[in-house]
This record gives sequence, structure tokens and C-alpha cells, in this order.
Amino acid sequence: MYRKFILSLFMIASVAAFAQSRKSVSILGDSYSTYEGYIEPSSNWTWYFAQPRVETTDVNDVKQTWWHQFIKNNGYKLEKNNSYSGSTVCYTGYDGADYTNISFVSRMDNLGSPDLILIFGATNDSWANVPLGDLIYENWTPEDLKSFNPALTYMLDHMSNRYINAEIVYLINNGLKDEVTNSIKEACNHYGIRYVELKDIDKTAGHPNQHGMTQIADQLTKALK
Repeated sequence: MYRKFILSLFMIASVAAFAQSRKSVSILGDSYSTYEGYIEPSSNWTWYFAQPRVETTDVNDVKQTWWHQFIKNNGYKLEKNNSYSGSTVCYTGYDGADYTNISFVSRMDNLGSPDLILIFGATNDSWANVPLGDLIYENWTPEDLKSFNPALTYMLDHMSNRYINAEIVYLINNGLKDEVTNSIKEACNHYGIRYVELKDIDKTAGHPNQHGMTQIADQLTKALK
């Protein structure tokens, strides 16, 4: 009996040690990374629902999302998914609206303590035709952050220092304006941040469907390996 008790304790300890050894992942994203009930804060707007709008997507299970597939298939654990549908990297949104509170820049400190951070943004900046501005690498002002390029560099600079021991990877959506894609690559190269440029993602209503989600997970996994 005593030996069985010791063995049980050993097995419990081993399982706990394995769980603790798994690397944690946080996501900073927009609608592509949302799913009802799985994003923080829960008040963030979402695109993907447990009961989906069939005219916009066939994604109807959180296990079909790109991030869930990536995390499960690679033995990671989720730290925090701070994604917000419609959000821009910069402070400017659609029709010139003030998106300061929902911007990537304003949400980037709320990611927990992950080992790996996946940034998946700029789609709305591209679609909303926000001001581009210049790639600057110091002395940002609030006015600068209303434009995409300075907001992008400010975000990468801040996150590189804020999450000292985390690896940061930027996912670049396909179909963005060339100038947006090129800016992301240049800024990532400046900060030594790896980026993954996605190719030919299958989408419905501009958003990845079930097949597209799997494509994203597979391309990300391949790139990181």
C-alpha cells in the first residue's frame, strides 16, 4: 500500500512538472484570433462565435482556430489571448475614428508572462487606410501613434523591453497593402523579431475559414521549426 501511495505521488508530481515545463503562448491580435469565451478581457469584440454566422464563417469550434491548433499541436499552453475584432495597431481606426483604447499599442501590456508572443495585426490598419507615417525608432509622441508606422515601431520597441525573456513572432497576413507588409518586415528586422509571412490563406468574408485556420497553424509551425 505504501509503495502504491509513493508511486501515485510520483506520478502526480511528474504530471505537474510536465505541465509547468510546457512553454506558454500569448496572442495579441484582431478578429482573426478571436473566439467567443476565449479572449481576455471578455469585453473585447469578437468575430468567431460558438454559434457562428454561417454567411461569414464555417468556424464553429474553438479547436478550429489557428492559435488553438498551433498551441495543441506543438505542446504549448495558452497564457492569454488578448485579441479584439476590428482593432488597429495605431490609434486611428475606420473612417478616422479614435481607436486609442482598443489599439494594439494600448493592449500590449496585458499579455501575462508568456514564453512566446504571437502578434497578428495590421489587417485593419491596411483595410481602414489609416495614415502610414514614417518608421521612427525613438522619441514617439501621442500624435505619432495615430499613424501605423510609428505605432508599429513603438509597439515592437516597447514589447521587446517589456517581455524581456519572451520570443516575439509577428504574423503578417496575406493581402495587405505592399507598404504595410514592407513596413512590418523592416521594423521586425530592425528589432531582431522573427516574422512569418502567410501565403494564400483561404478566407470567407475576408476572414480565415476552417481551411484557412489550419493553413495559418501549419505555416506558423513550419516557419518556427
